[in-house]
Amino acid sequence: MTDPIADMLTRIRNAQKSKKSATAMPLSKLKKSIADILVKEGYLSGVEVVKDGAKETLNLILKYQGNEPSIRAIKRESKPGRRVYCKAEAIPTVLEGFGVAILSTPKGLLTNKEARKEKVGGELICTVY
Repeated sequence: MTDPIADMLTRIRNAQKSKKSATAMPLSKLKKSIADILVKEGYLSGVEVVKDGAKETLNLILKYQGNEPSIRAIKRESKPGRRVYCKAEAIPTVLEGFGVAILSTPKGLLTNKEARKEKVGGELICTVY
């Protein structure tokens, strides 16, 4: 697999289209951090790490508002073939502030609002709204 983050976002997208309550994927620190941000921002209900033997799995509990998923769109911005970097002054707003962008910065993974507050730029991982 060349892009595990894109795989994670696709699993979330596909699970929500089929109205599943949860989805599972292999665990990594970066995926766990992205999932924690999505929980904090209110796009997922919860995250749990399940260990069975030597391998660990990341389970994401999806969130719905009525019959509609909380995540309307989730897009991978920086890809292995084309990295996207933003300076602190050029961090994008997503959907006029109603969405969130996740950036990988020297201070760790931050949302676009946190990165602007910290005055730090980085790689634009994905946008969610």
